[in-house]
Amino acid sequence: MPIPTEIKLHRQSRMLEISFDDGARFELSCEYLRVHSPSAEVRGHGPGQEVLQVNKEDVNISRIEPVGEYAVRLVFDDGHDSGLYAWDYLYELGRDREANWARYLDKLAAAGYQRGDSGEGTS
Repeated sequence: MPIPTEIKLHRQSRMLEISFDDGARFELSCEYLRVHSPSAEVRGHGPGQEVLQVNKEDVNISRIEPVGEYAVRLVFDDGHDSGLYAWDYLYELGRDREANWARYLDKLAAAGYQRGDSGEGTS
């Protein structure tokens, strides 16, 4: 399992930059991380219980808290703080960002939600 060697929050651009010991480097928007939170509040307690997150285009991370040697808790400025982002999950989010983001946009469209332009985009 790759381990992060550096985690940098870029508040102005609302991006989290993560470098791993295998050479991988990802830039993930705060919106992307928020809507893919591993918390039960977002994922539910089983298949089909996921809660679609909307109005997160301008969300930012206010704090990053280490959790042991295996994860970080991302505290978002909308009050969400219950997701523990394990190293393997952060790596997966980076590796699969394009496909995950496309699925999220499809779910928003199916729900009839129009998002603003200030979020993930193509970055």
